[in-house]
Amino acid sequence: MAAEILTREDLAVFKKELFHELRDLMNAPTAQPRKWFKSYEVRDMLGISSGTLQNMRINGTLSYTKIGGLIFYDYNDIIKLMESTKKTVKPS
Repeated sequence: MAAEILTREDLAVFKKELFHELRDLMNAPTAQPRKWFKSYEVRDMLGISSGTLQNMRINGTLSYTKIGGLIFYDYNDIIKLMESTKKTVKPS
């Protein structure tokens, strides 16, 4: 088994490369939110019960996609719903 010797110069090069990679990771744009969410996640996000979520599906307030026994909700539809129900505070 051949031994490899690391020099200070090797370590300095490694340090520089590692620093640049870490900097690039820190400056990378943040990840996009997921596209699809399950019912329990939407209930947690909106702070609603499963019955309320079901009513929102039935009356068309929130669109969904059903695959097998799972129901999925589009992130953009959730945001649109929140924007449409947003209330503004009037200054007094």
